[in-house]
Amino acid sequence: MSTGKTWLRILIDLIEAFISSNESNKRGRTWHQHVVPFEGDWAVRREGNKRITSKHRKQSTAIRKAKSLAKKYKADVIIHRASGGIRERISYDD
Repeated sequence: MSTGKTWLRILIDLIEAFISSNESNKRGRTWHQHVVPFEGDWAVRREGNKRITSKHRKQSTAIRKAKSLAKKYKADVIIHRASGGIRERISYDD
């Protein structure tokens, strides 16, 4: 009988570890939108993503797109300079 309790305890510990790791992953991912220089143009990229969301000829167009997404997901827009540094941050978090 003690073997059954041991296995049950191990199973419960594994399930609890899985649930807590899954919750921490959700908190780590945001919907913040970055407006960044990209191949001579401008792009919108979700924070943490390698792929771009959209590409635009003008920074102003990329900013409009990023603002639209940030408002939808109550996130921030981080606007970068052509050199890569951060120029401005706009928050749409209520």
